[in-house]
Amino acid sequence: MKLKERYQTVIDYFTVHAPDAETELLYDNPYQLLVAVILSAQCTDKRVNMTTPAIFEQYPTPLALSKATFDELFPLIKSISYPNNKTKHLIGMAQKLMNEFNGEVPLTVEELITLPGVGRKTANVITSVIDAQPNMAVDTHVFRVSKRLGLVKQSASTPLAVEKELIKHFPTELIHKAHHWLILHGRYTCTARNPKCRECGLQQFCSYFQKQLKKQ
Repeated sequence: MKLKERYQTVIDYFTVHAPDAETELLYDNPYQLLVAVILSAQCTDKRVNMTTPAIFEQYPTPLALSKATFDELFPLIKSISYPNNKTKHLIGMAQKLMNEFNGEVPLTVEELITLPGVGRKTANVITSVIDAQPNMAVDTHVFRVSKRLGLVKQSASTPLAVEKELIKHFPTELIHKAHHWLILHGRYTCTARNPKCRECGLQQFCSYFQKQLKKQ
């Protein structure tokens, strides 16, 4: 199967089976999403969603969060992975939003990555979710699934390399949605260990599944 046909097959499948795919992080505005995404690094969305309500209640705005002390915020975050760093990042992020962005979350990758705790992946999530920009956040799920489905070369060894290939081949208007397709597929079906290949509607087109068949 040619690469163009492979992408079209994936698009056709998810358009039918996951037409409303979106982030599972709970938020009401860009500030809340930014906090949630920073907390979600190497942590499950489920755990983040259990944690953020108390944070948003006590610190409903960037201004409120910018005035928080480490000792005040840490107890609300201690159940999250890497709580020390994330506490510092959240306070620093809020302070920079107030000092340099008038308390508003910027919506360019270049500006977002200047904020503490925000790397390229986080910036891509914010811009694609909030503004439907054609940016592809590559986490472990996207990295794994895109390779297993044969959407990117096995030699693409970094998240940035995978990101560039996916953006090149997915239609621009679908990139922000394809990000969620791949994440959710990796989270619930194409898991790292014991992927549910028999339940997957893409198995006949999947490079990984075909290799497993040959081993039997």
